[in-house]
Amino acid sequence: MSSLYALSQSLGFKLSVKSQIMTTAESCTGGGVASAITDIAGSSAWFDRAFITYSNEAKIEMLGVKPQTLESFGAVSEATVIEMAQGALERSLATIAVSISGIAGPGGGSEDKPVGTVCFAFVSNKGWQLVETCHFEGDRSEVRHQAIEYVLTKVYRYLDHSDA
Repeated sequence: MSSLYALSQSLGFKLSVKSQIMTTAESCTGGGVASAITDIAGSSAWFDRAFITYSNEAKIEMLGVKPQTLESFGAVSEATVIEMAQGALERSLATIAVSISGIAGPGGGSEDKPVGTVCFAFVSNKGWQLVETCHFEGDRSEVRHQAIEYVLTKVYRYLDHSDA
């Protein structure tokens, strides 16, 4: 059993117990979080939908990210991921939304945003809002795996320590 499977299983149980439903808005992970979650039988009880918004146009059209945000801060930014998460929450039946945008590599990095830079946003209908940027090491697959694991762990810990 993989660690992602075990994490997804634990998260699913926690979401069920807390009567919460999750949605994702993913860019660099390409639906990896949603895939990990839906690997668990019964996940339809606590997972609503996934938005895979790889292009800027998809972020604008599907999630309502403002073009000005993308122009000013870029797709890999805390400003963009918070709009992605808020848009996913508004456009779903979920109570918790997570968004991810990053540079998985091997190319695409810069001095300001090197390969491995990943921005996350977490929002809930109960007012939880968290925006973070992490720097992961490794190749494309490893960066994506770490980002997925990070999301599953972060949402689990939030549910474990909240009244959600």
